Amino acid sequence: MRWQNRTLFGQILLDQGLLTQTQLTQALEEQRRTKELLGNVLIRLKLINDEQTILSVLSKQLNVDLVALNQIQVEQQALDKLPARVAKYYKVFPVRYSQGVLTVAVNNPLDVKVLDDLSLMTQSSIETVLATQKEILESIRNHYGVGAETIEQMMGEQSLQTLEQDVQVIEEESSDASISRFLNQILLQAHKDHATDVHVEPFEDSLRIRYRIDGVLYDAKIPESLRFFQDTLISRIKVISNLDIAEKRLPQDGRFKVKISDSELDLRVSFLPTPYGEAASIRILNSIRLYNFQELGFSDRDRANLALLLNKPHGIVIVTGPTGSGKTTTLYACLASLNTEDTKIITIEDPIEYQLKGVVQVQTHAEIGLTFASIFRSVLRCDPDIIMVGEIRDTETAQIAIKTALTGHLVFSTLHTNDAASGVTRLLDMGVEPYLIASSIECFIAQRLVRAVCPQCRLPVTISPEIIKEFNLKEYDPKQTLYESKGCKQCRMTGFVGRQVICEILFLNDEIRTMITQRATAGEIRTKAIQTAGMRTLRQHGWEKIVDGTTTPSEVLQVTQE
Repeated sequence: MRWQNRTLFGQILLDQGLLTQTQLTQALEEQRRTKELLGNVLIRLKLINDEQTILSVLSKQLNVDLVALNQIQVEQQALDKLPARVAKYYKVFPVRYSQGVLTVAVNNPLDVKVLDDLSLMTQSSIETVLATQKEILESIRNHYGVGAETIEQMMGEQSLQTLEQDVQVIEEESSDASISRFLNQILLQAHKDHATDVHVEPFEDSLRIRYRIDGVLYDAKIPESLRFFQDTLISRIKVISNLDIAEKRLPQDGRFKVKISDSELDLRVSFLPTPYGEAASIRILNSIRLYNFQELGFSDRDRANLALLLNKPHGIVIVTGPTGSGKTTTLYACLASLNTEDTKIITIEDPIEYQLKGVVQVQTHAEIGLTFASIFRSVLRCDPDIIMVGEIRDTETAQIAIKTALTGHLVFSTLHTNDAASGVTRLLDMGVEPYLIASSIECFIAQRLVRAVCPQCRLPVTISPEIIKEFNLKEYDPKQTLYESKGCKQCRMTGFVGRQVICEILFLNDEIRTMITQRATAGEIRTKAIQTAGMRTLRQHGWEKIVDGTTTPSEVLQVTQE
């Protein structure tokens, strides 16, 4: 904010009651000492709360319009007139272009040098409107695309003929630096948007990058010319993942770490060959961020049940659900609550997703025979109290887990099933004897993740006949307020912010254990659990989340079935 005649500007602030004379005097003295601009000093000293207030006063002083860039229609002709790299360098944003006049949003309308440079480069007269620096930078990213200025620079440095050749320029300093910068911008934006995955997908005449946010894929706006750097980008990802950049015919998996601010991110990368080049999927894991049961969305009742389970001296606890339902995160929450100095915990994982201080974590490596089963046998000789197996994938692993539980250990693991009761039939299908399941397993926990509705823009709705039917409501308050998503700036127009767990917890009581030994079906076990063990189903827990305003009916119906 490089602006303002300090005397006139300060007087306006005094006249509007935004400052006292004492505060203005303090700010002016600080300005003389630091040579900063008055607006910056006022915000740094917290005498003015935000930049918007400063700009509002400046707008009146200079008779320049103050605009909200997220609420105006931006003309494509204006974007074409001002290259992304120029907009990013000068921190200005083009709004409209008409009859040789380019209107740009600026943060400092008194910086004549910038305006002269823009006029010279665009061969246009420049008019200005005011906007906050944050809105200007967001508009540059949203309209030009992530890393657009980097791609423009690279396009200027290389000819099209060079780009269409087999790219080996990853080792060249200029190209490597540019593509590294672009990849950093992609990952930084993914981190800011709380994305869990980044997908790089090549097609015949385009390259698409998508982020998975709260379980849903969204297109990342990127410059179309990025397709010319497709192989360079893929090669760069391979290099930092320590993979073979020459191998383009076979799938490859790797990983690397980055540090953004105070967060250390563990990135797992998978490459697949396609007819138009290699596709890359990057899974983003915060290797030092653990969640407790309350943050995950477990209710008071669920947390009480989990406390009972975690106090068991031995037995098996299995978390079930499809890929991406948060099973591993729940297991880590269990281990974190049990991780004390007098307890030895060993985990067997593929891959290790979170670093747990004080826990011995082992990574499988099937290529050299280091499988879940082979590690499991060795782990038992290391005197553990608690063991976590990332997933029970085969009969051998299941049988070792059961024998471990029967010899006095507490075991945690996961299965891929649709509900809690199906965990029994899945183990039976693996060939595990019914009596071993009945005698060793304490509980099956089925879970899903539902998106939490944005509290800023949610809309109240009434209970409709369709909702009554879908949720099989016997008793309900017709005046109960439910919510649906709308979309606003805070939630990136998605209507949702974050995700929470819904679950069903199946405790094995004597009746259910008897049914297991008799090879009862999953449906029969599920019915008995509801009748005798008080099991609440996934959809019933989802209804509780709907009623308390956490999520929406459509979100719960999408991830559950009855």
